[in-house]
Amino acid sequence: QVQLVESGGGLVQAGGSLRLSCAASGSAFSINTMGWYRQAPGKQRELVAAITSGGSINYADSVKGRFTSSRDSAKNTMYLQMNSLKPEDTAVYYCNAASTDWATGQEFDNWGQGTQVTVSS
Repeated sequence: QVQLVESGGGLVQAGGSLRLSCAASGSAFSINTMGWYRQAPGKQRELVAAITSGGSINYADSVKGRFTSSRDSAKNTMYLQMNSLKPEDTAVYYCNAASTDWATGQEFDNWGQGTQVTVSS
């Protein structure tokens, strides 16, 4: 199994910036696509950004031009740089990683515990 640990959330004023990190750990696995999701109160969880193992990145329209995701495959770590934050970006942000167990070939969908991002107006 893969463990995902997010960090970097917090409280920021509108227009400010935050950087989230997600570190994957475990043994004998490979990480495929990694993604950031968020869930605001009373809303469904939505994709923010996703990075494939080949480095292709997709962003939600609502964050394009403001958020930048990157990935350090050697460290199994993913980042989300969030600039020009808006109150509507307030949510719990979750890291997700699709992994493959080397021994069995089984695929897993892994989630972090989430980190709160609050943007005040």
